[in-house]
Amino acid sequence: MSDVTRILTAIEDGDPAAADALLPLVYQELRQLAAAKLSHEKPGQSIQATLLVHEAWLRLVGSEVDVHWNGRGHFFGAAARAMQRILVENARRKRRLKHGGDRERDEVELVDIEAPEPREDLIELDAALDRLTLEDRAAAELVQLRYFAGLTMAEAAEALKISPRTADRTWAFAKAWLHRELS
Repeated sequence: MSDVTRILTAIEDGDPAAADALLPLVYQELRQLAAAKLSHEKPGQSIQATLLVHEAWLRLVGSEVDVHWNGRGHFFGAAARAMQRILVENARRKRRLKHGGDRERDEVELVDIEAPEPREDLIELDAALDRLTLEDRAAAELVQLRYFAGLTMAEAAEALKISPRTADRTWAFAKAWLHRELS
């Protein structure tokens, strides 16, 4: 049993010091996960990787909700979903009229920076993932782990406890399904 799994079990058992012991072990991986998520965002985001990690951490460990972790993969999958929710909530907040959602941003200084545009709008992708969850929950979870968590196919297959071949087939289906939905 890895240290992370042992500490997650201690958190489940109500050990108040366990969360403090877990953070140093997973912080760097959570930062990488947050950076991967933010790489899909438009430039100029007000949210940064550190804030995303801390918000996700509070949702995962800081809440009073009784959570049962089924190991390291389950924890990082939940972290990916928490980060996705935070980014979606942030995007929705920015679209509200109260926060200037009807205004266009004027740049004070034009700088030629080439950055890839996100392939899909985050809110539309989130809605499509919700619909995919109703159609095929495993495919939606695989997309979350691959796209939002930045896991490799092998890591995602391991986290979902499926074979790499099944993960490949599920990934192909999910990509085709999302492409059709978002087109």
